[in-house]
Amino acid sequence: MNSKLNKNSDKILANITALGMYLPEKVITNAEMENIVETSDEWIQTRTGIRERRIVAKGEATSHMATKAVMQALSRRGISPGEIEVIIVATVTPDMMFPSTAALVQDNIGATNAWGYDLSGACSGFLFALQAGAQMIETGTYKKVVVIGADTMSSIIDYTDRNTCILFGDGAGAVLLEPSSEYGVIDAKLRIDGSGGKFLNIKAGGSLHPASHETVTNKMHYVYQDGKSVFKFAVKGMADISFDVAKRNNLTSKDISLFIPHQANKRIIDGSAKRLGLRDDQVLINIDKYANTTAATIPIGMVEAQESGRLNKNDNLIISSFGAGFTSGAIYIKWGMDHVG
Repeated sequence: MNSKLNKNSDKILANITALGMYLPEKVITNAEMENIVETSDEWIQTRTGIRERRIVAKGEATSHMATKAVMQALSRRGISPGEIEVIIVATVTPDMMFPSTAALVQDNIGATNAWGYDLSGACSGFLFALQAGAQMIETGTYKKVVVIGADTMSSIIDYTDRNTCILFGDGAGAVLLEPSSEYGVIDAKLRIDGSGGKFLNIKAGGSLHPASHETVTNKMHYVYQDGKSVFKFAVKGMADISFDVAKRNNLTSKDISLFIPHQANKRIIDGSAKRLGLRDDQVLINIDKYANTTAATIPIGMVEAQESGRLNKNDNLIISSFGAGFTSGAIYIKWGMDHVG
C-alpha cells in the first residue's frame, strides 16, 4: 500500500479506535541481573538504555497476556467480544505450535464470531499484523479487527548468556481497528531480507531440528544473536525505512507529532530519530522500563503515548521496527483518538 493522506471521502481507512496492554507484575532490575550473569547496571544502561524488564509468573504464557490486553481495549471501547470479526496475533513465542495463540485468545474472551491466526515477524511482527488487519478493513470485508503484539521472551532466553538475557522482557499490546473516512493507516513500507537469518534466530524446535536430547543439551532452543551484525543492520534499516515513509508522504520533522520506534536499543532509536530530524519530545522511549518485548513494544508504546497525552486526534504518527529475518517496516498513521488519560 502506498496511499497518500485521504483526499477521497469514499476511501475506507483502518482507524485505531481502542488500545490495551498488559505487563507482568514481576520486575527484574539490572542490579538483579548482576547476580545472574557477569554484567553491571552501568554497562547495560550505557549500551542499551535498559534499567529493568518484566517477566511472566509461573504458568503464564503469551495467550494470557494477549487476552488481558484485548479485554482492556474492548472495555475502553465499550464493545463485547462477540462483535470482533478477526484476531491477528503477532508473536514468536506462541503457547504451543498449534492451536494458534489467536485461537486461544478467541476462546478466552468469547469472541464467538471471530476467526484469526498467528503471524511470525519477530520484532516487526506487530507492523506486519497491523498492515494485514488494515487491509481487511480497507476492503470493506470486516469492520472490527483486533491486532495483538505479544511475546513471552523469557521462555526462549538463556539466562546464562549475558549477550541476550539482559535485552528482553515480556508483555502484550492490542489495538482495535475499525473503518474511518478520515483517520487511520495512511501508508506502510515493509521489508524482509532472509539473508540476515543467520545473525538472529532460534536454531531448533522446527522441522529442521526437531526437539531432541541433543538440541536441548546444545541450547538450540534459545535465542541466538550476533549482536554486532544485528546492530549494524538495525541502525541503518530502521532509520532508512522510517525516513522513506516520511519523505513519500511529504512529512517534515515538524509535521511528525510522535515517532514510536521498536524498543530494542536506545542507540538504534537515537539513530533513527536523528535521521528524521526529530527532537527528544517527538520520540517515545520506554525501553528503560520494559526492555525489548519484541512484537509488543510498539502497541505498548501507543498505549502509554495516548494515556500521557502525547498522542491526540489529528496527530501524525510514525511507527517503525527492525527484527529477525531480517524484517523491517514503518507505518504512517493519522491518529483518530482523543486523549483518554
